[in-house]
Amino acid sequence: MDKKQHIAIFTTASLPWLTGTAVNPLFRAVYLSKGGERDVTLVIPWLTLKDQGLVYPNNITFASPAEHEKYIRQWLEERVGFTSDFSIRFYPGKFSRDKRSILAVGDISEIIPDEEADIAVLEEPEHLTWYHHGKRWKTKFRLVVGIIHTNYLEYVKREKNGNMQAFLLKYLNNWVVGIYCHKVIRLSAATQDYSGSIICNVHGVNPKFLEIGKKKREQQQNGDQAFTKGAYFIGKMIWNKGYKELLKLLSDHQKELAGLEVDLFGSGEDSDEVQKAAKKLELAVRVHPARDHADALFHDFKLFLNPSTTDVVCTTTAEALAMGKIVVCANHSSNDFFKQFPNCWTYDDSKGFVKLTLKALSEQPAQPTDAQRHDLSWEAATERFLKATDLDKPFERKLSRSSSNYMSTSLNLQQTVEDASALVHHVASGFEISRRLFGAIPGSLQPDEQLRKELGLKK
Repeated sequence: MDKKQHIAIFTTASLPWLTGTAVNPLFRAVYLSKGGERDVTLVIPWLTLKDQGLVYPNNITFASPAEHEKYIRQWLEERVGFTSDFSIRFYPGKFSRDKRSILAVGDISEIIPDEEADIAVLEEPEHLTWYHHGKRWKTKFRLVVGIIHTNYLEYVKREKNGNMQAFLLKYLNNWVVGIYCHKVIRLSAATQDYSGSIICNVHGVNPKFLEIGKKKREQQQNGDQAFTKGAYFIGKMIWNKGYKELLKLLSDHQKELAGLEVDLFGSGEDSDEVQKAAKKLELAVRVHPARDHADALFHDFKLFLNPSTTDVVCTTTAEALAMGKIVVCANHSSNDFFKQFPNCWTYDDSKGFVKLTLKALSEQPAQPTDAQRHDLSWEAATERFLKATDLDKPFERKLSRSSSNYMSTSLNLQQTVEDASALVHHVASGFEISRRLFGAIPGSLQPDEQLRKELGLKK
């Protein structure tokens, strides 16, 4: 029991795809391993060249996992300013066009050897276990923590037969998360509820944004004009990411907002449609390709408009607040964490949006305190994570392995039902027909020859 904790973080995406499940687990690995108290492994999907071309932006591709890892570590070092001490391993993945997501292939729990299997963090546990067929996570790992990132039910409701799909997905998610996770953390109340889960924002912001905010605060304290530009929005350019809501608000209130200029930044499958909708407005709404939010281009913007209600905890909102900007966003559960910050202004209706937008354009942002800046950091997020999972307590007080408790809990009805439920899922996930019925990628029960070759996996 005197050995260091080993934490394996499994996630559903990787750089250079700048999605939340690529970036946030990466920073979690960095800050959990900082100080050398824990051994941390980040487990991310490896895609074949064909799928890389569908997912990664700007024609970035990798010939090998080693090349991909080098890219990730260089990107990271530029942002955190120190060398991080954690391992990176890859699991075989395939890209699902219809879900716009990477799905695991085979039993990805095997990536961590049994002798290292201590604590598993499943970033998007429902996503990682929908089609899992292999060793039961709770049996292999002493503690399995699921972090709920995505409001899948909200996305599904917007599709054809959305309400029926959401109804079925809700029960599927409850099923697999209950089977495979000891603890469940919901980043905000905007996610699906799970039995025994807790709500805690265990995400922080890239330190680069806090540095930008620090410089802006110094400019304000010196009496300089820190913000010379107006309003903007940044996000993946699909309608569900807030563009639909923002353009409707701007369209419905063009007279009240006369003179307002808004810059939209993003790339995605709805880019052309967003461009067309923006051109129809009398307001000056400019649409630009995606850029890194830390780019100097964004430093002088004063106002970040974010009407999205599909996010769970919006990373770009946190980044904007870290840079010292005013954020006008919806009074929605996804923004509850941000309401503690004086520069976060929430509205209840379209009139409130107009009022706050005009107010923001005529005022200067408040100067955040050091304590407020700390609350946005990854150091604070890591403290919240350790507390939420009881990993801040002495190692001896952690959960014992599920397998060692089987005899003592065999008479417990709840455990018996869970075991039976896990068996049903294991059997159902082992047949191609039932897998396909629930939306799995064809041939994803085991890695194909190409994935095995590229990852050096045994047959």
